[in-house]
Amino acid sequence: MNNKFGKILLVGFLLPVFALACNLAVPLSEVQEVLPTEINLPEELGFGDIQNEPPLVQEQPKESSEPARVSNPVVEPAPNNLSFSELYERVNPAVVNIITYGEQAGRVIASGQGSGFLFDFDGNIITNAHVVHGSQQVETVFADGTIKNADIVGEDLHSDLAVIRVDEVPEGVQPIPLGDIEDVRVGQTVIAIGNPFGLGGTLTSGIVSALGRTIPALTPFSIPESIQTDAAINPGNSGGPLLNLRGEVIGVNAQIETDGFSRSNSGVGFAIPVSIVNRVVPELIKDGEFNWVWLGVVGGDVSPNLAEAMGLPVDYGAYISEVVEDGPAAQSGLHGSLRDTVFEGRQLTIGGDVITAINGVNVDSFGDLLVYIAMNVMPGDEVSLTVFSDGKYEDIKVTLQERPEQLDISEVQFP
Repeated sequence: MNNKFGKILLVGFLLPVFALACNLAVPLSEVQEVLPTEINLPEELGFGDIQNEPPLVQEQPKESSEPARVSNPVVEPAPNNLSFSELYERVNPAVVNIITYGEQAGRVIASGQGSGFLFDFDGNIITNAHVVHGSQQVETVFADGTIKNADIVGEDLHSDLAVIRVDEVPEGVQPIPLGDIEDVRVGQTVIAIGNPFGLGGTLTSGIVSALGRTIPALTPFSIPESIQTDAAINPGNSGGPLLNLRGEVIGVNAQIETDGFSRSNSGVGFAIPVSIVNRVVPELIKDGEFNWVWLGVVGGDVSPNLAEAMGLPVDYGAYISEVVEDGPAAQSGLHGSLRDTVFEGRQLTIGGDVITAINGVNVDSFGDLLVYIAMNVMPGDEVSLTVFSDGKYEDIKVTLQERPEQLDISEVQFP
């Protein structure tokens, strides 16, 4: 990830230009802006001349305690790329329009709409959490016009994913198989199917514009590895599938970037990656929730300027500007920036730890640390961090915890 943003590890910040791709508004009272930043520190306030070399880190296989990857062995993708028409005929029957209902003045009224797609023959349908969260009733409309009431099986606000279930699937409707994020490439053709503005069964096409984006969740935390696409995504598309040309889901359409005034597509949309779908959905079906882990640090990338200014022996890693009080990192002795200074006219923070590896896997950026924590470990796991601190390297063990339900970030200062 090349974005030089200050972040809480696994904590995202709602930007005013992001909008949920359903017919719901993002509350501006919850918006907090974070600007790109490059940390430049003065050499005289760094760690001086450091002679020790960074420990040799061998890339180790990632031992993961994550749930097993989900697949649907009874539904195979197309052996070759399909035309748009063939793909639509194959997939559209499994895409549903979702209508939610809530109570107002003693009456039950329609409160929102979005999209979803059939995950298995048990009637489980994947959608966005923001489509169904807080709803009293959920109704699905299949492509053939069949209307089915649905129950909310589980939702995860941290990943903005939810599973709803209908008691019976219309005859002949096949679940949509999930793809593999490792096969997704920038520039490949993708299609989105959903219900923009309530227009059921709408297909749009585009390309994968970028990979590895970090987008805001419905909590202070963020969603890593997200897919950026220029396929038209509009209000009502939320929860619908982003597909490759073999008819595999590679992401769940969730957000669009706007100018802050219009909520329609501007060519920049975002989908929750299938890697997170694989991780979260089975737990939602099984337990109704997913327990995410957190480290509890604020930071950014180590830039060449930062490395030179602080006299660091490396020009990569995750720079820690602050640790969250009583979080796992704080309890293990990691520390953030110690003081502020002005360098070439810029207000800067200096003195924080630098993480260069986790469990023997190189950390080249803050994003690497975020993704590893998000995708490879669970609450209660212990990780080993290679940390450059106070002029020397040390290995620090950290026992990770479950994310808190709420997090007060009002006093957090970003680099």
